[in-house]
Amino acid sequence: MRTQVGIVGAGPAGLTLSQLLHREGIESVVLEARSREHVEQRLRAGVLEQAIADLLVDAGAGERLQREGIVHHGIELQFDSERRRIALSDLTGRAIVIYGQTEIVKDLIRLRLDAELPLLFEVSDVSVRDLESERPGIHFSHEGAAHVLECDIVAGCDGYHGVCRPAIPAGVLSEFSREYPFGWLGVLAAVPPSNDELVYSHHARGFALMSLRSPELSRLYLQCRPHEDLAEWPDARIWEELQTRLGLDGWTLAEGPILEKGVTGMRSYVAEPMRFGRLFLAGDAAHIVPPTGAKGLNLALHDVSLLAEALVSWYRGGSSALLDAYSDACLRRVWRAEHFSWWMTSMLHRVDSDDDFDLRLQLSQLRYVTTSTAAATSLAENYVGIDRI
Repeated sequence: MRTQVGIVGAGPAGLTLSQLLHREGIESVVLEARSREHVEQRLRAGVLEQAIADLLVDAGAGERLQREGIVHHGIELQFDSERRRIALSDLTGRAIVIYGQTEIVKDLIRLRLDAELPLLFEVSDVSVRDLESERPGIHFSHEGAAHVLECDIVAGCDGYHGVCRPAIPAGVLSEFSREYPFGWLGVLAAVPPSNDELVYSHHARGFALMSLRSPELSRLYLQCRPHEDLAEWPDARIWEELQTRLGLDGWTLAEGPILEKGVTGMRSYVAEPMRFGRLFLAGDAAHIVPPTGAKGLNLALHDVSLLAEALVSWYRGGSSALLDAYSDACLRRVWRAEHFSWWMTSMLHRVDSDDDFDLRLQLSQLRYVTTSTAAATSLAENYVGIDRI
């Protein structure tokens, strides 16, 4: 098998890259270890920066996004039993779009299969080799047969637990990480959202987030232990805790059937450089952020947007300048997002070691952010996405 760009991973990064390349006449093959059903059902992020929504539309993957995406012009921070709004659009001129990562993946898979472009699910024994040569290869098995995919470029879009990053020899990568002593218990509930915008709540019992996936589905989160046992969280307890952490006088959180629940650990992680030879890492294969800042999906698609631009320049004009600059260009945005996500997480979450001094620092920061135009603008600019870094 031979192609121009071999893409490992059919998540939003790999699929978006394949679509961007297809629009420019560059061939690719996408390989995915999981089944199509699994990939299309993974619940993930749902907050898109305006630039990322525009990217998907420009790539021809925005038909449903434009029809079903919900545009929000602000978020609310709740603390001291009141909510204060951060007017994202008024402060930055940009908005966010609520559209689930699952739906993006479905849209991109449909486009690729409708165009009869190669997308293989349930591949196994994947390895990437000869990365410093002009003909790197992806070795894999599919439907009982062994294959080698020769390509010019390998795009590692296979996530933190994938095979691409570990294929980089020891001593090349520098890795930076931070573990957090809490996680998020997330639920998807069949009940219309109780608020018009996202609510980030600071509470003595821990953080809570009120979000949504559609006008009929609410997405809600509770700060919990990183390895929380879901058996200890029947639906009644979840709703009781959500009511406590999100409750306000004169306002009621609507309850409904919980369709799905799960616990997500919280960590920050960066591997650099994001290139080794002909291998280019993108998305969670290279970096992870805690979800508080809504940056993970957006960072992944910023990565592949830069990679696609660099590949077009290389194939069409023979210039490797953008490919050579890829890692540094990505990492500037990655570290900005890492700081913002850490800052949001630290401001809103309680930890076991917190004392009254820590609590008052958090409340002081929240008051400042919600009363200072300069501070609110900084939060808003980072939340909606910075154009160039």
